Amino acid sequence: MENSKKSLLPFRHRILLSKDQCPKTTEERVYMSKIPYAKAVGSLIYAMLYTRPDIYYAIGMVSRYQSNPRMAQWTVVKHILKYLRRTKDYMLVYSSTDLTPVGYTDSDF
Repeated sequence: MENSKKSLLPFRHRILLSKDQCPKTTEERVYMSKIPYAKAVGSLIYAMLYTRPDIYYAIGMVSRYQSNPRMAQWTVVKHILKYLRRTKDYMLVYSSTDLTPVGYTDSDF
């Protein structure tokens, strides 16, 4: 990934992912079982939850195929990683003069 091109968007326009693209033959399943798809998606979910809400839609699309991914889905995951590489200096910054946490609850629940 270090020498890869950097991506401008986390999810490309007109990318169609569906269950029809999932591996159907044993050879495809064996090949995809060697690719760390679920680990990569899990790491992306962690990043999305804590620092990178900009990849929320893209992660939602690729996380649907963790049990039976195909190369099309893996290509999209690599594209998201390239986007994160390009935007690694972007981050959420929370600042306030008052650091008192505020919480709300629904008492009618």
